[in-house]
Amino acid sequence: MSAAEGASPSPGVRLEYHVAQNLALEAGDDISFSLEGMPPGWDKVEVTSPALQEPITLVPLKKGSTQSLQVDAPGTDHRVRSGLRAGTYPVTATSHGRTVATTQLKILAENSAQIYRFVIGPRNAPPGSDTPASLRPGSDVRVVLNDLRAAPGEDSLTVTSPVFRGPLTIKTDSPDNPGCKCDDPGTVYAGYGELRGDVPNGRYTVTVVSHHGQQTTKQHVTIAGPPVRDGGSSWAVAGGVTAAGLALAAGGVFTVRRHRSRKTEPSA
Repeated sequence: MSAAEGASPSPGVRLEYHVAQNLALEAGDDISFSLEGMPPGWDKVEVTSPALQEPITLVPLKKGSTQSLQVDAPGTDHRVRSGLRAGTYPVTATSHGRTVATTQLKILAENSAQIYRFVIGPRNAPPGSDTPASLRPGSDVRVVLNDLRAAPGEDSLTVTSPVFRGPLTIKTDSPDNPGCKCDDPGTVYAGYGELRGDVPNGRYTVTVVSHHGQQTTKQHVTIAGPPVRDGGSSWAVAGGVTAAGLALAAGGVFTVRRHRSRKTEPSA
């Protein structure tokens, strides 16, 4: 990203932005900025971007400080503009007409899903952070999905896959909810289902549509081993050892699990 005409960023100065709960940044979100590495004697910096509702002013944390404090005066509106398209937007910090730092805002469209985890595992096993090793045909399973930005008023979701006997409903609060929300943030949808006993061994896609039809999230599960009989284990076993693990498959819709503050790198 280019700096303002006739100026270049100051060496060692870093501009960061922050979002509540370390969520990915979305159009319409509140936002704050901070500076580090400012030279002694600086007094004010203005942060501007086509993505911001209005410029944001930063001042020294205290007299002589190299760090900043954001000025949130009454009537200010420090947030990302609503209605922006998803994309990357430039940000410039200037002091008395001179560019001191730049960065970029990576912004999602409003009301985007942010899936923290989407897991499918044996009904009686604690849900982990990833879908486990292979499952056997006919297994009773637990499905858990966590959305950090669940759509308002959406209390249930439908999960579909060739491995299920039919569509599976997962809910935020119902008799089918496994009740293990662990320490997850966001909104947890959960429920129980049964895999088809006649499904051939292989790798299958599991799909859930959320945000009132606007967001599709996919996961993969591997089916292996003989069908489960009454009282049998749901885990596929090869040579006495649970089959090799299956990696989480995002289908292009998962976001970063924990989204840190973005930073500019100090100039050399």
